[in-house]
Amino acid sequence: MKKPAQAEVNIGMVGHVDHGKTTLTKALTGKWTDTFSEEIKRGISIRLGYADVSMYKCPECKGSEAYSVTEKCSSCGKKSQLLRKVSIVDAPGHETLMATMISGAAILDGAILVIAANEACPQPQTEEHLEAIKISGIKNIVVAQNKIDLVSREEALKNREQIKAFLDSKEYPKTPIIPITASSKTNLDVLLEAVNETIPTPEKDLESAPLMFVARSFEVNRPGTEPGKMTGGVVGGSIIKGRLKVGDEIEISPPTEKGPSTTTIVSLSTEAEKIQEARPGGLIAIGTLIDPFFSKNDKLKGSVIGLKGSVPEARKTLEVDFHAIKRTTEVEKQLSSAIQKGETVVVAIGTGVTTGKVTGAQKTQQEHSKVVIELSRPLCAPPKSRAVISRNTGKGWRLSGYGQVS
Repeated sequence: MKKPAQAEVNIGMVGHVDHGKTTLTKALTGKWTDTFSEEIKRGISIRLGYADVSMYKCPECKGSEAYSVTEKCSSCGKKSQLLRKVSIVDAPGHETLMATMISGAAILDGAILVIAANEACPQPQTEEHLEAIKISGIKNIVVAQNKIDLVSREEALKNREQIKAFLDSKEYPKTPIIPITASSKTNLDVLLEAVNETIPTPEKDLESAPLMFVARSFEVNRPGTEPGKMTGGVVGGSIIKGRLKVGDEIEISPPTEKGPSTTTIVSLSTEAEKIQEARPGGLIAIGTLIDPFFSKNDKLKGSVIGLKGSVPEARKTLEVDFHAIKRTTEVEKQLSSAIQKGETVVVAIGTGVTTGKVTGAQKTQQEHSKVVIELSRPLCAPPKSRAVISRNTGKGWRLSGYGQVS
């Protein structure tokens, strides 16, 4: 079976800071996704990282030992069969970067929740990340209980019970919990088996007008490139529905300040190769004719792309039917009070994130209210969009709830 050019499914690597998400991503894909200079300096993920991996199963071997990320079976040495190609989205775990994680959740089909065995569960961002993927409608997850080499068998089993109780409280009762050590690649075959059995490849809508969420944007020109030889800006993200082709005239909403709103697709690329047509599934890079000044440093992150004339209009004012989420950690009391008029919040729709001021708030039920938010910058909100809202607890921005945009 020929390896597909484009990944079929997006799987998030989520969890608390320093629990081993990026190390596990490298163990599976061979790629270290912390490439931004500040990430290397600080030792944490700051931006969303991406890496593709092909998953294989040996037709001769039985059980989990049949699964691998190489064409040659690691158990018997025979040629394995390709199951599918997957894009891993490595999300930052630090609490100050939750908005980045929430924007990444918008393009996920499933998730691997990484929980360290040497810390009590749940840690603050463990809960935050699980709430974020739950709000985003992600039902299929696998827990990687990492760092089991740092604890005794008794401690690992105690931690597993904590994880199980936590998952039950969040309505994920049947989630597989796989003990691993990412740094030494221990039990990765068991994890791969669980991922393939738990996170299916979803059916894709190929016939609707295309819609793509932009998660990254950048330029590829080296310093000193002559103006006549410069390449246009690049946008990266995931197509939610429909198909995009080289030569299509596309529209970006909202455009960058003073930047163009329409351009032409001059190239489409996956992590490994160039393609002529892109569809839902995996992460795609679009080469455009945009001046790279308007795309560098993620300036177009959060935008929506579609064919010219078919992209939903960006909005500065939102009316949201807000639903507060139940919390179990120390921030529960701060987040349980009703949203107040005049309060500043962080709003995420798709991959777009911005702050906004609440200009109207009316409580309708115990955990529901109607809120009107004036955004600091426009966000593109397709029909029936889900807005994810974070509030300031005095100790930082914390995930508070969600609601459908009217």
